[in-house]
Amino acid sequence: MLRRVDRSFFLGPGWPYLLVPFIPLAIILQAADASDVAVFFTAALGIVPTASLMSTATEELAARAGPGIGGLLNVTFGNAPELIIALFALGQGLHEVVKATLVGSVMGNVLLVMGASMLFGGIGREKQTFDRTAANVQTTMLLVAAAAAAMPAVFQLVHGDPLPLPGDQHVSFGGTIEHLSLAISIVLIATYAVGLFFSLKTHRRLFNPPDELAAEDQALGWSVRQAVSMLAIAGIAVGIMSEVLVHSITAASHTIGLSEFFIGAIIVAIVGNAAEHWVAVVVARKDKMDLSINIAIGSSAQIGLFVGPVLVIASFFIGPGPMPFVLNGLEVGAMLFAALIANYVASEGESTWFEGAQLLAVYGLLALVFGFA
Repeated sequence: MLRRVDRSFFLGPGWPYLLVPFIPLAIILQAADASDVAVFFTAALGIVPTASLMSTATEELAARAGPGIGGLLNVTFGNAPELIIALFALGQGLHEVVKATLVGSVMGNVLLVMGASMLFGGIGREKQTFDRTAANVQTTMLLVAAAAAAMPAVFQLVHGDPLPLPGDQHVSFGGTIEHLSLAISIVLIATYAVGLFFSLKTHRRLFNPPDELAAEDQALGWSVRQAVSMLAIAGIAVGIMSEVLVHSITAASHTIGLSEFFIGAIIVAIVGNAAEHWVAVVVARKDKMDLSINIAIGSSAQIGLFVGPVLVIASFFIGPGPMPFVLNGLEVGAMLFAALIANYVASEGESTWFEGAQLLAVYGLLALVFGFA
């Protein structure tokens, strides 16, 4: 058994495991009160090998249970670090950083992850195909999340109150918008639960096609228990690194010269979702686009319908006060662009490397705007 686990660690692209030493190094640097920039980047690098382990475990699960359940488990474990980061930020009252990270995660998964998956997966192939119906279900859920995220900001504008500006950390809101955010969060969580019932129960065959992953792809032969255990270990390790990361964000942002808004929306969002990023690109390269699309769009839908609402509810118990989910103008635009682009791409049921390059270009443009905000 030990021989098999050791062998699995270095099968396939083994280079990420060369970064394993950064995991204890980040913890040591934090304990030694070293430079926040050093802590920040070592923690980010420490996430990479755990993301690679999660990639392997997810493929083993997907090979047995289909891409629907495999993708669901991956985005759930992959989004755990982001939830931890946000909970620590809530405790410090950094509501705008939390919202920027959530929006950046949705934007990153749809534009960066799906774009990179289509680009690298499409190289050397005329086109790649995926189940259009299953993808459309995910993108519709993302549209619901985007609409719900935009409405509190619209409500705020209708009542003549200004929206928060990028970088604002302490914004005063009335109690009405807080209660509206809570009510919307409850509706979104209920919608997400119904979506799970739809994809895992009533339409299981649609989201778990039996021929998506052939038996020969089970290179490691892990049992379901082994794969789930590895997913849990990887998720915990990413969470620990994310906790180290969050404590260095503020000081590191001042040293680097980037705003906390940009750090949250771009850098933290990428690092917090490193697991999904790695898995989606790897499986796309193997021409398993159903799983790749399910991970990229499914993770965004989970952030919008579940993680965000859970954080709104948690803010009533954690930190100095409730978090009204009022996005600034840039965040509203990014959410709507991401949802609309995902819906358009999914409606085709096929992709090329050039489409991936275009999605990456849109992400780069939005990142530039966020950087100047």
